[in-house]
Amino acid sequence: MDLAGVFFFAMSGSLLAARRGFDIVGSLMLGACVGLGGGILRDLIIDQGVPNAFASPVYLLPPVLATVLVYRFAASEHRYRNALTTFDAAGMALFCIGGTKIALAAGLNPVAAAVLGLISAVGGGVIRDVVANEDPQLFHPRGLYAIAALLGAGLTSAASSVGWLNAATGLAIAVLVFALRMLSLYYRWEIPLAGRTARRGEPVVTPR
Repeated sequence: MDLAGVFFFAMSGSLLAARRGFDIVGSLMLGACVGLGGGILRDLIIDQGVPNAFASPVYLLPPVLATVLVYRFAASEHRYRNALTTFDAAGMALFCIGGTKIALAAGLNPVAAAVLGLISAVGGGVIRDVVANEDPQLFHPRGLYAIAALLGAGLTSAASSVGWLNAATGLAIAVLVFALRMLSLYYRWEIPLAGRTARRGEPVVTPR
């Protein structure tokens, strides 16, 4: 699950690099940032020693594979955008579960494990968007991003607490998170703005 999540996230990074016109080295670097970033944050927080991304060379293979696939098969900007969203949602769905499971195995309580699962799921995407000079998906009001990841992490933690977490329930949670993210984008579900009086895209100005 961890390696699959790395691959899906790396695909989103390489697709964003292609859309922005980066070279193939930039594609590899951006894919590695998003694919490995969330896991590195997770491993550093639980203080497990050397993060998995550096302890095991196999974690470097998914970003390389993603870079090659995007270079070989990516065709148009429209496809970049749609595929990027799909791969990003798939990576998030897997990482919110994998991150929560690893946090629970490290001895964190269920609530803290769910929060760490959320950080694992959204951390890499934030790094990707900041490095590529994009507005992070985490802060977009349209589409459920952090909410979907937190739901998946919470369900994973709850299922583990009652002994129901297994391959089948983990897959069901991943499908639910992925479907929720994609449906929220398709139907343009929006989260309330931080300032109720602000127009979309405009800051709230407080009079002096």
